[in-house]
Amino acid sequence: MPLHVPPAPAPALRTVLTALGSPTAVREARTPSLRSATGPATPDLPLPVHVLDRINPAGTPATRLAGWRFLIRCGERAVAAAETRLTPDGWAFSHFFEGPYVTATERALRQAETMTQSYQARLLSVPELYMLTLWLHGDCTADSTEGHPAATDLLVPLAPAPPGIAAHRPHRVAELLPVLNDRLTPAPASAAAPLLGSPA
Repeated sequence: MPLHVPPAPAPALRTVLTALGSPTAVREARTPSLRSATGPATPDLPLPVHVLDRINPAGTPATRLAGWRFLIRCGERAVAAAETRLTPDGWAFSHFFEGPYVTATERALRQAETMTQSYQARLLSVPELYMLTLWLHGDCTADSTEGHPAATDLLVPLAPAPPGIAAHRPHRVAELLPVLNDRLTPAPASAAAPLLGSPA
């Protein structure tokens, strides 16, 4: 089934295009991959980035929209990503970056395209665990900037994933959330967080 990639806000896309076209207009230096890229660099596959702030006592994750991320493609492959953030004055370019999450995002999106069910693609960040997941939301018509992960949604941890959590293996939110909750909740030194799956 097709994977639904929601359209990014036009002002967010414009900030990325401006940064790509006018490197001197931004303070952040381009990444080595962008500097050495041949041919035009174009923003692709925009994904809203949500941040998991906490898991409330009822077990519902509290999330907020933090920005939009674009993969920067040169030819057939993504060589970097661009991050935008919402400011009081509207959408602003934040920075370019490269590294394992760029290739991991591409890989996870390709995996999701082979699934039998349609999903809306988002990213969910868990800063306290240094963890990023592809969030596959079951309602493709939902506003991609709002809401929280439903129990039946899928989370695909991107590599590198935290120890004990298998990267690139889809987990239902209802299955992964308790593991994340245990990791985020201070526990006695003798208690160990459960492992989930084996490394892919």
